[in-house]
Amino acid sequence: MTEPPAKAAGAFRTIGELSRELGLPQHVLRYWETRFPQLKPLQRAGNRRYYRPEDVALAKRIDRLLNREGYTVRGVQQLLAREGGGEEAAPQQSSSDLLTRVRIVRDRLAAALSDD
Repeated sequence: MTEPPAKAAGAFRTIGELSRELGLPQHVLRYWETRFPQLKPLQRAGNRRYYRPEDVALAKRIDRLLNREGYTVRGVQQLLAREGGGEEAAPQQSSSDLLTRVRIVRDRLAAALSDD
C-alpha cells in the first residue's frame, strides 16, 4: 500500500493525518482540545476536524512539552496561559525550576540504569 502524497505546508490536516504525524491516537488529540482552549481546529459537518497550520504547530508543541520534556497537563496549561497561547515562544523557567527538572531527569536515568 502506498502512502498518499505529502500535503503542502499550509494545508489543513484531518485528525487522522495529524495523529499519524505525531504518532498519537486520535482520542488524545480530542482530549487535548478539552484541556487546551488554544487548540481549536475547525469543525465541519459531522464534527470533522480540520487543523490549520497554527493548530498543527501548537499540537506539536503540546506533544513535545508533555511527552518529551516531562511537563504535566496542568503545567502546559499554565505555560500557554502565561504566553497567551503563542505556539513557538520559549518557556520561561527560573534557574531553580530548571535545576529541579534536571535532577528529576537525572534520578530517572539513574534508576533506569540500575534496573539493567
